[in-house]
Amino acid sequence: MDLFSRQVVGWAMGEHHDADLATSALDMAIRRARPVADLILHSDRGSEFANATFHQRAADAHIWLSMSNTGNCYDNAAAESFFATVKLEAIPEGIFASHREARRALFDYIEVFYNRQRLHSGIDYDRPVSRAA
Repeated sequence: MDLFSRQVVGWAMGEHHDADLATSALDMAIRRARPVADLILHSDRGSEFANATFHQRAADAHIWLSMSNTGNCYDNAAAESFFATVKLEAIPEGIFASHREARRALFDYIEVFYNRQRLHSGIDYDRPVSRAA
């Protein structure tokens, strides 16, 4: 998520919560946002973000990595808030019949609604695409 615009620029779904999943989301963000050098990417201290592959991909894109302090959820409040919003708005029942159905629902939520239509109080009730660089 770009904290300036609140636009989700990279995301991924997979069978496992691992470095490959995180790296896939990072790759999408790099392709879509084409970040300038010295951008800061903040995450929690999960092993998927501490992985050498993830670090190398960020370094290749001239991205600085920042990690939350151990046990401090407030350091990553924007991401925590986003995931709570997704659970509430995109998957209220919490169950999908298939992985394909879940992916379709999340794609529609993130790419069609969240980034293009949803108004955000943190950006003066604007839409993320309106603020994107």
